[in-house]
Amino acid sequence: MEPNPPDPGDYPDRWTLIRDLVVLQAKLIVDGFRDLLLVPASLVAGIWSLVSGDKDRPGSQFYQLISLGKQSELWIDLFKAYEHAPGDVRREHELAVSNLDELVAKLETFVVDEYERGGVTAQAKERIDKALDAIQRRHHP
Repeated sequence: MEPNPPDPGDYPDRWTLIRDLVVLQAKLIVDGFRDLLLVPASLVAGIWSLVSGDKDRPGSQFYQLISLGKQSELWIDLFKAYEHAPGDVRREHELAVSNLDELVAKLETFVVDEYERGGVTAQAKERIDKALDAIQRRHHP
């Protein structure tokens, strides 16, 4: 027995698809320009946060930029057209890792475990901390 075909009423009409396609292209362009600006801005804000704060409390410039980025992400709402996707197309959680943050968390766990065992990452962290301390001493004499 074959499954029932999807209900035609569940699918968006042709003009909804055309609109969603055009809007997605415009949003991709806006999102791309935003990302193009965020790459250097985040590097500058991150470095400035490290240099302008003290050892235990870096500056907030990086997180202020992240806040603006999050606001712009919500404003752009890149995949809003997903709301028009028919039920048989919608899929949730198909990837083994549901988002990039989970993948980063797994990598971070690996690095922390390596650090706690005193491996290469512990030596690298010590050198980076020394370099940042030296920079901050020059910035805050």
